[in-house]
Amino acid sequence: MIKMICCSSVCLFSFVSSVPPTIVKLKEPERRHDTCIEFTVRGSPHPTLRWFYKEKEISHTEYVRPDMDIYQDYVEGCLTFKNPTHHNNGNYTLEASNYLGVATNTVYGHFLDKPFDVTPTAETHKPEEDTFGVSIAVGLAGFACVMLVVLFLLINKYGRHSKFGLKGPVAVISGEEDSASPLHHVNHGIISPCTLDAGSDAVVIGMTRIPVIENPQYFRHGHNCNKPTTYVQHIKRRDIILKRELGEGAFGKVFLAECYNLSPTKDKMLVAVKTLKDPTLAARKDFQREAELLTNLQHEHIVKFYGVCVDGDPLIMVFEYMKHGDLNKFLRAHGPDAMILVDGQPLQTNGELGLSQMLHIASQIAAGMIYLASQHFVHRDLATRNCLVGNGLLVKIGDFGMSRDIYSTDYYRVGGHTMLPIRWMPPESIMYRKFTTESDVWSFGVILWEIFTYGKQPWFQLANNEVIECITQGRVLERPRLCPKEVYDIMLGCWQREPQQRLNIKDIQKMLFTLMKATPVYLDILG
Repeated sequence: MIKMICCSSVCLFSFVSSVPPTIVKLKEPERRHDTCIEFTVRGSPHPTLRWFYKEKEISHTEYVRPDMDIYQDYVEGCLTFKNPTHHNNGNYTLEASNYLGVATNTVYGHFLDKPFDVTPTAETHKPEEDTFGVSIAVGLAGFACVMLVVLFLLINKYGRHSKFGLKGPVAVISGEEDSASPLHHVNHGIISPCTLDAGSDAVVIGMTRIPVIENPQYFRHGHNCNKPTTYVQHIKRRDIILKRELGEGAFGKVFLAECYNLSPTKDKMLVAVKTLKDPTLAARKDFQREAELLTNLQHEHIVKFYGVCVDGDPLIMVFEYMKHGDLNKFLRAHGPDAMILVDGQPLQTNGELGLSQMLHIASQIAAGMIYLASQHFVHRDLATRNCLVGNGLLVKIGDFGMSRDIYSTDYYRVGGHTMLPIRWMPPESIMYRKFTTESDVWSFGVILWEIFTYGKQPWFQLANNEVIECITQGRVLERPRLCPKEVYDIMLGCWQREPQQRLNIKDIQKMLFTLMKATPVYLDILG
């Protein structure tokens, strides 16, 4: 083969021999981290490259594609993978060919382990001859049953004089409707671990009882059991006028309502009321604990709780009404792809959120989280679906318990009842059910990602078991297309694998304020 090389005005002729292709390098990807198979191929003329997986040629897609650079007598590059899972594990064969011959080489690609089984499994049976162990187990079970019966009888006998003011299956909070004071006395329960007696399979997630595995990390700080009493405001049923239904959850329904005699400056005001449809004794105790909890959480960026109505059924909780609904729906409605219908025809909306509004939203959620942390409260289910939007782009953390029904695909069902928001959970929460202020910070990083993608679901391209693999094996969400590097750096600071290495929520808020100073906040997105 003759090749002409020219330099300035002088041309030289050199003889370059034709050579068959050889695969010089085919590198196995490092487990869990690399997302490409590196290769180097020599040959003249430049060989044509083909990739095979499970004896089938790989077609170029968004998730698997070859990237390469061509030089004088060799080609090098990567077979690039986007978010590979265990389904991508296997042998990859590179074929290089020109008119002088064909070269092939195979490498094994291991990207993720197969998912572990997070559903409870039955224990294996012991050999039949182990009758002694079986006898002990039966005896203990019988003893436990006897103790439960005795305990039940004692509760029936003395329950109506309990410290919670319970009067059998009817009343929840002590005191009568016509009491001289509108505030009724109840004991402080949910904040202190000393009175967390809802059972080992129950905790509060997002201000709603959700069955999960018992978690000793739920309260990070110790508390004195001798807490001051909490006073829950009682609202008379005749002062609540239901207008329309807003949604429904496992607990009951949420309505828009008018409430009278609630504010000293207003005759009536719009409120959101949450009803309890299952008036069992256990549900009523949960209702009481939640009311006590919400009474103690008062902050400008936490949805305001006004009080309860317990004179008759259904039991009712009264909250402030946030006009524009949940933040996830709001983000989707104000994104670049949001469409509205006019006379049956699609019309692009002109209320797209800008950088200033996004930072303003994020800083308000951070302010609410700082307050929750100061109260030693771990939310466990922070997400845009559990934030609400009011007039003037006012955003508050609050959860009426409807999101597990409306946004059911955001939750992963473990066993029969437990529903976990795994796409917002850090590795230690997924693997060990450890929830702390630091796990809430991880969730805040995902909230930032949601804001800058206008409400997309995290890991939307992956199934739940694949999401578990990605998170537990160290992968993080990619930077959104419209997200500034400074904001993505905050996300990465929230997603440090070690909880103690994550950013502090106060520092996050300072960073957001710094960015907001460089980007003046314009609040003309809402009327």
